[in-house]
Parts: sequence; structure tokens; C-alpha cells
Amino acid sequence: MSEKKASNRGSHGKYGAWIAPEGLLKIQGWARDGLSDKQIAHNIGITQTTLYEWQKRFPELSEALKKGKEVVDREVENAMLKRALGYEYDEVTQEPVIDKDTGITEMRVTKRVTKQIVPDVTAQIFWLKNRKPDEFRDKRDVELSGSVDLGSIIEKARGRVDE
Repeated sequence: MSEKKASNRGSHGKYGAWIAPEGLLKIQGWARDGLSDKQIAHNIGITQTTLYEWQKRFPELSEALKKGKEVVDREVENAMLKRALGYEYDEVTQEPVIDKDTGITEMRVTKRVTKQIVPDVTAQIFWLKNRKPDEFRDKRDVELSGSVDLGSIIEKARGRVDE
């Protein structure tokens, strides 16, 4: 039996280290960093399919991935909302200044300007289409009921042409 096979046959197999608190923390961190399931599986040394099987078998693993991804999702939501509404920020300029007494050069703030980012219409549209799809979708289904008397419309049009 090879050493690799022997090392994977411990009481928990290959997954044992990854369902331990330290392993779960590492997996959660990768998810929070924005790694895809495929990249996380690669880091663990397994296939993406195996990762999905482990998620079904070990709720703690599934929960770690979910928590990590939720953090990033919230950060992206907050950034999208901030961009949609517009915001202000301070731009700080620093320049090197030589201290006359010590001769040491240090960076000092020479200018501070408050700048404004205007609301981003594209971000607003994206936000509204996803948050309120029934009110802000592109395609609307309109159902008409009743009848239209085309005969009278055609007669009126003919009358205008004859004039």
C-alpha cells in the first residue's frame, strides 16, 4: 500500500482536516476572499464534485462556505448601493518635506479636497431590476381585452386619403 493511500485512510480520511475548526476557518476565508468553489476544491486538493459531495455529507463545511460567501455578497451589495446613490470622499495629497533641524524627509499633507462621485444610473438600474423585478423589468406582458372596430378606422383613413 502506498504512503498516500495510507495517509488518506485515517479515522476521517482526507476530509478530516478540512472539517476540523482550522480547516473550516481556512475554507471560509477562501470563500470570503471571493474564490470560486472550483478554486477552493483545488486548494483542498479535491475535485469540485467531491467538494459538493462533502457539502452534502458535512453541514459544517457547507455552513463555512455559505458564511464566507455572505460576507462578500454583503460587501458587494453595499458597494453597489453606494455607487448607485453617489458619495463623497477626501482626496489627500502628500509631498516630501525636509525637517530643517534633523534633515529627515517626511511626507506631509499639503492638500485635502472633498470630491463627489455622482450617482451611477447604470448601478441604479441594475439594483432596481434585481431588487424589484416586477416593477423594473425590461419586458412587460400587456394583456388587452375588448374589441377594436377596424371597419370605422379604415373608413376614416379612406376618407382622409380621398380629400
